[in-house]
Amino acid sequence: MAVSSMRKTYILKEIEKLGSVSVADLAVTLDVSEMTIRRMLTELENDSLIKKVHGGAVSGQGRSYEPPYILRAIRSADLKIKIGSAAAQLVDDGDCIAIDVGTTTAEFAKKLQNKHNLTIMTPSLRIANILINNKDIRLILPGGIVRQGEESLVGDLIRQAFNDLFVDKLFLAVGCIDADKGFTEYNLEDVLVKRIMISSAKEVIVLADSTKFGHVAFAQIAFFNQIDKLVTDAEPPELIKKKLIENGVKIIIA
Repeated sequence: MAVSSMRKTYILKEIEKLGSVSVADLAVTLDVSEMTIRRMLTELENDSLIKKVHGGAVSGQGRSYEPPYILRAIRSADLKIKIGSAAAQLVDDGDCIAIDVGTTTAEFAKKLQNKHNLTIMTPSLRIANILINNKDIRLILPGGIVRQGEESLVGDLIRQAFNDLFVDKLFLAVGCIDADKGFTEYNLEDVLVKRIMISSAKEVIVLADSTKFGHVAFAQIAFFNQIDKLVTDAEPPELIKKKLIENGVKIIIA
């Protein structure tokens, strides 16, 4: 990662953790001039990631704000690896599965290298690149429009593909999990694909780390009665756990 990108990632993580940052503090911590910090804050604001205020910046996140892939990938990375390993144990040789776009599902895909005779569909170009040279996997990459940065496929072509094909298991990524709103995501185009994927699967397995609990994003993917299993790293909050149990969702703690 370039030095500039690393600094921006640090700024975003600090804002997420503290709610706000100051130009002076960032300049000292990152060992750069205040002018450099202001320039980076301007670039982040232009990307709608933050809001500049006098002397610093605050979060620019609304419910439709989707953190950049690179930031999500390093956030709770150790938990995502554990979840990916636990989820891989749910895959049997010969399965036909779908793998959703996401950083946790990418870790899951890495754990499938020793499985045999799998058929895998995915709307993620990143996950396709992980699996592409595995001779034991028949990889199906549906058509669609590429979301740059996220490297996911969206649009009518991919929805039609999943509407016509059916899988044993779907490994689904979500943005947030709330007791009242269920499973939600930031980007509507991705949500439309996720909904079709759910309808094409015999079994739906959500992969989500515990930071997703108790939050609501822009658009609903599904409610609890549409999910079969949740693979996570910690016990869900009581209200969410109650909804999961009431709807027969098996909770697997990595």
